[in-house]
Amino acid sequence: MTETTAATARKGARGRIDKRQAILDAAFTVFARRGYSQACVQEIAEEAGVAKLTVYNHLSDKENLFRQALTAAAETVSEECLAVADRLRDPGDDLRPALEEVAYRLLQVCRGERAHALRWLTYAQIARFPDLVDTVQSRTSHRLGEGLADRFARLSLSGRLRPCDPAVAAEQFLALLTGPLEARGRLGTREITDAEASGMAGSAVDTFLRAYGPETPPT
Repeated sequence: MTETTAATARKGARGRIDKRQAILDAAFTVFARRGYSQACVQEIAEEAGVAKLTVYNHLSDKENLFRQALTAAAETVSEECLAVADRLRDPGDDLRPALEEVAYRLLQVCRGERAHALRWLTYAQIARFPDLVDTVQSRTSHRLGEGLADRFARLSLSGRLRPCDPAVAAEQFLALLTGPLEARGRLGTREITDAEASGMAGSAVDTFLRAYGPETPPT
């Protein structure tokens, strides 16, 4: 294969990947707008700027398109959350502000349109696609929990947190955030204000540090 032929092949492969991603993004937008039952492949094709046949060539059918669109959206949400958790690699001298920043930014991701639509679509279609719950959770909350557990383990080893099971600590940290978010947001039917999110982040960190903060040495 000549260099020109190889370059052409790489360009073609890249174009196919980009087109597939454009279709998945468009599909998620349309499913979020219409719901699974009311969404149609023609509208998804128009949203993506491609022919209807192109959608079928890339994703085969509406059911597979839905699965792949939600999986791709879950991957994106996961990347956003893990980028937030990376703040704890270097939290600075005072751990509390770093934890509060991470907590608030995680709530911002969860409050975002993509994450909200992902939850709604997953739960709304749980009877038709029961396996999607595991697929979405494995790429979002489970992956984030693993990332936070790694950060908490390092903080515990350095004495910034007391000795603990980092996986349990991560699970409880997330529960302190998502519990109030779901309750106050009435399962996504009520918008949470920035002030409320900030308050929830502060309260979550306060409770978390009461449980996992380093023990104060006796005076």
